[in-house]
Amino acid sequence: MQYTENFIELYEQTLRRNFALNALSDYGTNVSYTYGGLAQEIEKLHILFEEKGIGQGDKVALIGKNCSYWGVVFLATVSCGAVIIPILQDFSPEDVHNIINHSGTALLFASDSILKNLDVKKMNKLKSVFPFGDNGLLTNQKDEDLQSLNNRLNEKFSAKYPDGFTEKDIKYTQFPNENTVVLNYTSGTTGFSKGVLITGDNLVGNLVFARETIKLQRGDEMVSLLPLAHAYGCAFEFLFPLLMGCHVTLLGKTPAPNILMNAFAQIKPALIIAVPLILEKIYKRIIFPLISKKLMAGVLKIPFLNGLIYATIKKKLIKSFGGNFLQIIIGGAPLSSEVEEFLLKIKFPISVGYGMTECAPLVSFSMYKDYVPLSCGKVLPNVTVRIDSPDPYHIAGEIQVKGQNVTSGYYNNEKANENIFTDDGWLRTGDLGTTDKDGNIFIRGRSKNMILSPNGQNIYPEEIEAKLNNLPFVTESLVISRKGKLLALVYPDYDAAKQAGIPSDKIQKAMDENLQKLNKTVASYEKVAEIQIYPNEFEKTPKKSIKRYLYDN
Repeated sequence: MQYTENFIELYEQTLRRNFALNALSDYGTNVSYTYGGLAQEIEKLHILFEEKGIGQGDKVALIGKNCSYWGVVFLATVSCGAVIIPILQDFSPEDVHNIINHSGTALLFASDSILKNLDVKKMNKLKSVFPFGDNGLLTNQKDEDLQSLNNRLNEKFSAKYPDGFTEKDIKYTQFPNENTVVLNYTSGTTGFSKGVLITGDNLVGNLVFARETIKLQRGDEMVSLLPLAHAYGCAFEFLFPLLMGCHVTLLGKTPAPNILMNAFAQIKPALIIAVPLILEKIYKRIIFPLISKKLMAGVLKIPFLNGLIYATIKKKLIKSFGGNFLQIIIGGAPLSSEVEEFLLKIKFPISVGYGMTECAPLVSFSMYKDYVPLSCGKVLPNVTVRIDSPDPYHIAGEIQVKGQNVTSGYYNNEKANENIFTDDGWLRTGDLGTTDKDGNIFIRGRSKNMILSPNGQNIYPEEIEAKLNNLPFVTESLVISRKGKLLALVYPDYDAAKQAGIPSDKIQKAMDENLQKLNKTVASYEKVAEIQIYPNEFEKTPKKSIKRYLYDN
């Protein structure tokens, strides 16, 4: 099947229909837009784009923290037929220069804090650069005649709409869905950025599915905590809730647990989109110490009492997330199996989805009531998946995808395009997994991370790491192969060790004890020979995947 709604028309309709409702707000500030206010700011940028000769197919880059004005620029760009290039603010200045030049970007919108570290002279294809702050567009740094840009845009807007701007004035050209609307540069774990071509059709394939599956209501509250420049956050914390007429509060800061809990308590979101790290931290620091105590462990073996305790834990957890959410959707990386098993045991409403930027981004998902434990949900109805395996139900193989959501390839990168598709046209995800007869996907790991043991067994380091990360005093870990043996690098949880009265020079002993515990839970060919302490956090991509290639040698 294929969803046929026009991407631009969807947002024209939602801006009209919800004109008086709150649309976007910046957390902890007075900056806020209604859907009508959002449409007005979009119209002002359309006036600017017309002045600068920006139209269908032209490139507009956008880089900055999550904020309402980021959303204004995104929607203004795609609704005039131009291509938006959302750039993760974690990229280095040199990476930003390369992306701007590789893509042929004409206009750049960048937050003040990022722009000061960029060298405009190294981005020679740009027509103009526009810095923006917390309250939106400021001045143009490249054209001296546009120093009063905001005032001029306001004047032109007032002249165009002398009787005021109403929902009837929201009218965009409906460009064909096959047009590219987003050029999304990913960092990936290979350290090489590629520009993923995402069409209106790709996005409609995700958004209309979500609209029909996740029953948000007009006026529902959402908290955006993931980077909007990443396909996952953009699709499901920005585009989807706006399509539904929701009010999105953009966190705009690092989602530390205490900041998140305060935001959830204040906003009471109707749906929570998250990465595993958030739930795993809460489990490890709050739940695990409670349920691992000897007395509690004994009580949890008593059927009647364990039900009461689980119900109490569930109630407290739900309250800590605002108490008003339909469910928590986990994506971006696998959730620890131990954490997932516990949350499902207490009937906590979670499910795990699977996707990648090249699928805009969703491949599989199920609502929590239909969710199969340890899976990544069911393949979407407009997507087809095959497992490159002689027995896809039992033997892991590469997950390969076709369907409405799948990109046509990478921008101006023939070599990457040759590698990403099979000879018969299936997208190669690079992920290893199995499926079941109902179309649920089970991820085993990344194909490039798989380690072949000396006796020919396939070892998936992510599975070992998930177990190791749940042991005491482990913040994160990385399992690699050296000289034919498995070695685990561990960045310790120094705070937890200190609270337990373990000095820094005794942490290695704790890790040696962890090694014995770990090796009792893995297959014989998966046993780790040694745990080495790594002094710092591992370097990560913007979606918080460890850059494994930096540690393989």
